[in-house]
Amino acid sequence: MNDLLSEKASSSFRLDNGLNNADPIRLKSLLQKLNVITVFAPLSEKFSGMALKANKDNRFMLVNSNQSLGKQHFTICHELYHLFIQADFASQVCYTGKFDKKADITEYNADVFASYLLLPTDGLLESIPNGEIEKKNISLQTILYIEHFYSCSRRALLYRLKYLKLITAAEYDSYTTDIQKGALQNGYDVDLYKSGNHKTVIGDYGIIAKKLFDSEKVSESHYYSLLADLGIDITKIDENQHGED
Repeated sequence: MNDLLSEKASSSFRLDNGLNNADPIRLKSLLQKLNVITVFAPLSEKFSGMALKANKDNRFMLVNSNQSLGKQHFTICHELYHLFIQADFASQVCYTGKFDKKADITEYNADVFASYLLLPTDGLLESIPNGEIEKKNISLQTILYIEHFYSCSRRALLYRLKYLKLITAAEYDSYTTDIQKGALQNGYDVDLYKSGNHKTVIGDYGIIAKKLFDSEKVSESHYYSLLADLGIDITKIDENQHGED
């Protein structure tokens, strides 16, 4: 898949899910709508996440909550490529945002799809003042506005701007330093650049675990371990049960 096909696929995916080519995506709501069980957990910095597709009705995503929220959003869009666009997909462990065509063409395609899905061209251009587009001189204030509007990582945005030839390689490098300092100086919150979502779960993971236990397909200890994965304190369940007696 070349870059134009990736952009076309991202545009179609947006339309299929009730989004135009300018709106930011509420990713957690989208994951719930698509019934993708998603677990955010602190993982090694060596990888960003993974996706698993058992069949068309059972999809799972794991996202590294140790990475910044902006990077997590990019990873989610990357994994959506594997789960909904890539043909004959089963599973993949990913380190997202490399945009390295030579290393792994499938991961490159997922990165490009994610960049378009998260930052649609129409919306991106609408967010940049005409004067900055004409002079190809994108200000830090514009960059901050866009990345907070779309809740994206700085590198994902810079990749798109560089691809559109709106910034040079040198400007790309300069905007990757002192990111939080620049945000604070311009009155922006810095949560986007920090880790978060630790042990957050989206989807019916807990419901599935309870069904497996009720149907005696997993033991009580296994069921409790599944709940513990969600960050649920098992002792509180027992306390509530005794309190109701």
